[in-house]
Amino acid sequence: MLCQQCQKTNATVHIDEVQNFLGPGESGNQVEQHHLCETCAQEMELPGGEVQHKPMDEVWKLLQMSALKAKKHAPKSVRKCPGCGTTEDSLRRKGRLGCSECYEVFSDYLEGLLERMHGASTHAGRIPGQCPEANQRQRRIEEAEGELDRAIKEENFERAAELRDEVQRLTEELDAAADEESASPS
Repeated sequence: MLCQQCQKTNATVHIDEVQNFLGPGESGNQVEQHHLCETCAQEMELPGGEVQHKPMDEVWKLLQMSALKAKKHAPKSVRKCPGCGTTEDSLRRKGRLGCSECYEVFSDYLEGLLERMHGASTHAGRIPGQCPEANQRQRRIEEAEGELDRAIKEENFERAAELRDEVQRLTEELDAAADEESASPS
């Protein structure tokens, strides 16, 4: 790529000039890119002084030091249970809650932890006297009903119609299986 200023030399200095910053990842951020050769960049007297060539390991060390400095000076939001005084840090270290209020205060942390440990954040146990297939169908009906509510709220009516039909089909299958079970002699 040639220098945008002189159109003669290869561009080795690349500058992103932020025109309008709405926030990280926002689509309305406006960034203007400039590609210059070293000579043109030095003539423009850009902030930061002369272009420096640093070995990659030195750049890496600078990035690590910057990250450590930012981590040290970052404000720590300490979540604390009002009932027993347990902090999120002590929960992580000990793995124990202090009281029943901790479940509410640290609910997001606990939900993520349970999902990582068990693969789900809700318990789906067995119902005595009911076959596992019926249990699984009932669970799928409940999931589909939840998805149906979300689809309606999001005004995704095509998906809502599909889910409505699935709930009806699964309910009919569940009822038919229950009728067969009650009709067969034990």
